[in-house]
Amino acid sequence: MTITITAFERSPDGGKGLARDSRVRWALEEVGQPYQVRLVSFGAMKEPAHLVLHPFGQIPTYEDGELALFETGAIVLHIGERHAGLLPTDAKARARAITWMFAALNTVEPPILELSTARLFEADKSWSKERLPLVEDRVRSRLIQLSARLGDAEWLDGAFSAGDLLMVSVLLRARYSGALDEHPSLAAYVARGEARPAYKRAFDAQWIVNTGD
Repeated sequence: MTITITAFERSPDGGKGLARDSRVRWALEEVGQPYQVRLVSFGAMKEPAHLVLHPFGQIPTYEDGELALFETGAIVLHIGERHAGLLPTDAKARARAITWMFAALNTVEPPILELSTARLFEADKSWSKERLPLVEDRVRSRLIQLSARLGDAEWLDGAFSAGDLLMVSVLLRARYSGALDEHPSLAAYVARGEARPAYKRAFDAQWIVNTGD
């Protein structure tokens, strides 16, 4: 049975690859697994049929036979555990790759999302000018730490892994906000991720849907 994922019928990002279904598409492309996409509207995401798959009414979801998953970290981990190409075979290296997956989603992504929220939805608030520098400092601190850890390495821990896939996906949002401008090593790291053939296939697939081309 072909894997089915859900994605926005019309993504708010207009095809920039920032929606979370792009991460799942990329993971499936990396391991060479075919999949189909069911597009859902914002209204449909709140309907019972979708809430059975994702109790919080979001995307993406993942269906493979009787198995249904939500949350990109869990989906990418499942894909990596079932198919070669995203997680190392060595047990210790595998554990480190999974650690980086959690670091991307739990440590690096939250302040980046907070910055996007502050700029897009809070700019008109009376307290915005005082709060925004604090949010920017939190992002800057995380990126400094990540840049120091990456150094001049190609990937976070040896060969490319699911940890890099999620970290690059998270940093893409930071790049669009301008937060990567001060960190050329991280900008180059993101560019390496985008240069991977699997990423390009995933990006092209979602771009066509969201632009209508």
